[in-house]
Amino acid sequence: MGRGGEDYGKREKVTAASSKVENFPAWAKDVKQCEENFQTNRELGLSSAEVEKRRQIYGWNELEKHEGTSIFQLILEQFNDTLVRILLLAAIISFVLAWLDGDEGGEKEITAFVEPLVIFLILIVNAIVGIWQESNAEKALEALKEIQSEQANVVRDGKKVSNLPAKELVPGDIVELRVGDKVPADMRVLTLISSTVRVEQGSLTGESEAVSKTAKVVPENTDIQGKKCMVFAGTTVVNGNCICMVTQIGMNTEIGKVHSQIHEASQSDDDTPLKKKLNEFGEALTMIIGVVCALVWLINVKYFLSWEYVDGWPSNFKFSFEKCTYYFEIAVALAVAAIPEGLPAVITTCLALGTRKMAQKNALVRKLPSVETLGCTTVICSDKTGTLTTNQMAVSKLIAIGSRPGTLRAFDVEGTTYNPFDGKIRGWSAGEMDANLQMIAKICAVCNDAGVEQSGSHYVATGMPTEAALKVLVEKMGLPEENGSSSGHWDHQRCCQAWNKMEQRIATLEFDRDRKSMGVIVNSSAGQKALLVKGAVENLLERSSFMQLRDGSIIELDQYAKDLILQSLHEMSTDALRCLGFAYKEEPFEFTTYNGDEDHPAHQLLLNPSNYSSIESKLIFAGLVGLRHLDKPMKDPPRKEVRQAIEDCKAAGIRVMVITGDNKNTAEAICREIGVFGSSEDISSRSLTGKDFMDHPNQKNHLRQSGGLLFSRAEPRHKQEIVRLLKEDGEVVAMTGDGVNDAPALKLADIGVAMGIAGTEVAKEASDMVLADDNFSTIVAAVGEGRSIYNNMKAFIRYMISSNIGEVASIFLTSALGIPEGMIPVQLLWVNLVTDGPPATALGFNPPDKDIMKKPPRRSDDSLITAWILFRYLVIGLYVGIATVGVFIIWYTHHSFLGIDLSGDGHSLVTYSQLANWGKCDSWEGFSVSPFTAGSQVFKFDSDPCDYFHSGKIKASTLSLSVLVAIEMFNSLNALSEDGSLLTMPPWVNPWLLLAMSVSFGLHFLILYVPFLARVFGIVPLSTNEWLLVIAVAFPVILIDELLKFIGRRTTRLRYPAVPKSSKQKAE
Repeated sequence: MGRGGEDYGKREKVTAASSKVENFPAWAKDVKQCEENFQTNRELGLSSAEVEKRRQIYGWNELEKHEGTSIFQLILEQFNDTLVRILLLAAIISFVLAWLDGDEGGEKEITAFVEPLVIFLILIVNAIVGIWQESNAEKALEALKEIQSEQANVVRDGKKVSNLPAKELVPGDIVELRVGDKVPADMRVLTLISSTVRVEQGSLTGESEAVSKTAKVVPENTDIQGKKCMVFAGTTVVNGNCICMVTQIGMNTEIGKVHSQIHEASQSDDDTPLKKKLNEFGEALTMIIGVVCALVWLINVKYFLSWEYVDGWPSNFKFSFEKCTYYFEIAVALAVAAIPEGLPAVITTCLALGTRKMAQKNALVRKLPSVETLGCTTVICSDKTGTLTTNQMAVSKLIAIGSRPGTLRAFDVEGTTYNPFDGKIRGWSAGEMDANLQMIAKICAVCNDAGVEQSGSHYVATGMPTEAALKVLVEKMGLPEENGSSSGHWDHQRCCQAWNKMEQRIATLEFDRDRKSMGVIVNSSAGQKALLVKGAVENLLERSSFMQLRDGSIIELDQYAKDLILQSLHEMSTDALRCLGFAYKEEPFEFTTYNGDEDHPAHQLLLNPSNYSSIESKLIFAGLVGLRHLDKPMKDPPRKEVRQAIEDCKAAGIRVMVITGDNKNTAEAICREIGVFGSSEDISSRSLTGKDFMDHPNQKNHLRQSGGLLFSRAEPRHKQEIVRLLKEDGEVVAMTGDGVNDAPALKLADIGVAMGIAGTEVAKEASDMVLADDNFSTIVAAVGEGRSIYNNMKAFIRYMISSNIGEVASIFLTSALGIPEGMIPVQLLWVNLVTDGPPATALGFNPPDKDIMKKPPRRSDDSLITAWILFRYLVIGLYVGIATVGVFIIWYTHHSFLGIDLSGDGHSLVTYSQLANWGKCDSWEGFSVSPFTAGSQVFKFDSDPCDYFHSGKIKASTLSLSVLVAIEMFNSLNALSEDGSLLTMPPWVNPWLLLAMSVSFGLHFLILYVPFLARVFGIVPLSTNEWLLVIAVAFPVILIDELLKFIGRRTTRLRYPAVPKSSKQKAE
């Protein structure tokens, strides 16, 4: 129960009186008992003093505000990730070392600070994106508050108070509800003012039709749909007037409970399967980095710490701080090399591209990680109404009276939506609007309280869906003066407005269950009165004495004509159509002079609904229509694409569970029709109501059944419980929904899917994905796209990780062999972030496998990298290390390699022994080196020949970096397919990858040949022969991986022994 403002903190003050109200089952008590319990009177209402007293107990009628996460906490949460922490530590250490190096006499060059600054920039951008996503997480709760009514008509102190702010209501208040009102609180119906009251509560309960309300009591254990004497906050009155008493406000209302459930579900957001894998990888990487760094230090400790043995004990320790920091920098470089810094950016880019593909298929993704999660969906829990079915009522057949007695005319009406331009009337030609058809159109348009509104590119019904469908029919019929049906895309209510202008309504005979009809008294433009009636065909025929022929002439309705009409009625009912008849009465005797005046004698007849049947007697029957309807089995037409989509789910190993608020018979009929169940299958064990499921002795076993399941009359808590149990059982759950009642389950599911057309804002805000067309088959298409995206993500993740293994191997070999550092951290950072980025992103465009929806869903705990894949990339990584270190050694020790002349730059050769012991250069007698050229630069070492292993390594370092870049480009071709050869899946199947490789090589040329960038990255231009050496050393990576793929294909059966195709549930 929300209190708002200062009252929010006083919840502990709720007294025994509050408890008495909260636990009182008003639906199970008669009106008198309810008034006594709430100490109120329907005539007088509450006194102002009593209202204030109760407000102190119950607070305000509003939803409470939960405190959001502070910005400081959000910032800290962004660094609660292993990879991010390693990067942060590496950046800090790198920055400190660069600063200390400058303080010790070195120049504080920009190159020293580029690496830590770039890492810090990555972390800042990552944190900003994370905070932005987190701060948008609770919008569902804000959208829920929009549903609450803002005003109410209340009786207080014996007076009617109009437009009282709804938040001021307290339990016991007497409220009058009228057509179009939004219900301001949960209330008990005390009395009906009109003969009937109907409330649209589908957004809360999932019911597909407006519910008739009554003042009669119902059993105490009745579910929410069965509480016919209660109206609930946030629902809308579509017909009638009534007096109600407030029973619950704020957080104690049904919508308040949904609010609490959404908040609770938002607290338990789980990581996506991929994020879990990356977190596991980060933890493993931390251990590996620690071990490798320790090995590097142990291998090189002799270079910065030495001692002599005196009398068997070590003494005379010598420690070199300069060399210690040098090897510490190597350890930092190792950390930078091991972490795929570009991975988060590439994953985000790939997911964003995936969302664009899905948007083209009408699936609008709100949260990027849900794209990947879709790929391992094992269960789809779908609502029935609007998702599996169209949730659109439409006239599909029109029966008019013929030219002579005993003849009828039948017209088929196309279209299944509220769009007046969706389809036409078959066989409708110019001049068809004869007098009989004009009368049918007139009754459909004027004896009607509904409307059709355009919402974007869609049309939605306001009021009763059945009546809205009749208005759409009127638009398709057109107007009498037109040549044929209305065809222009102008005002979609044009024809209805014209009829209402011609026939002005002055009184309404409301629908009731006894006579099963609705009538209106109209004053025509000619000044004559008429009674227009629509209702159940059988009832109208009983009260009709005449019938109207095609030309407008009126004849007696004989038994033969009645039988003919009833035969048409039977045929349409057999085709699962709901039928409505139309009749009228000219100049009804009692209302000849009636004009709506309350003092007119005829007005007294209208005040008593028991008079309506006699008023609607001796009618003239005009015709009937057949509509596709929702409240009986198979009336809400299934979408034509759904049956195939269900079959696709079965082939893909995905189970479909239908969870709906509709009644059991309706839902079962639909499930049989769309293929969830077989047409003659025994479903007694697989179709339960929500209440039956909650009472089931073994709920998990019920959910583990293979094939489809159905849960009807489901409440929000039932949906949540089903999703929670499925997730506990290791299932990856996609949940669809459109109403407020669906929001908690949407939030709790791995993938919440809301409806874009019929969905409430609450459902959309709680969801991960929105269906623009409200179509189940769109979910199935999105799952296929999700699987394809995940496969491509695995490709580039493996590619980037294998590249990083190569970099680690390179640094480790450098340390192990004792040669000078081949690549500095800023170069490795450039490769990881920029050079690797375009190919990794382009791998996201790999074409999907043709049989992607024929395979069972991957398990959410499947390894991202299998033992065989890890072995493969360790081999590739080892080759990368050997190639990058090897080319470094080749430049120092050879003037030619594989017939390629490398002596053109004039550099001096050293022996491998000298290179491995370069730290002892100062002790070499007579050591000298000649100058060498690199582009336009000349490097001389006259003053300090040992500098040949420091600044002089720039050419060898450039070769190492270029070999690394070239190998990683070739390796991206290897990643096109996990096991497929480049001969069967050539590079041009993904032209984006070829473009990306060109971009990466272009970026590498940029830093090589632009002098400023070359200085920043510590590299120099290469000659043609040196480029030939780079290609010669890099290309074998393709041959090695082709050999490993060949072995992989030959040993697939050994690594993955055949298993019978059975689900996890069957195994259990």
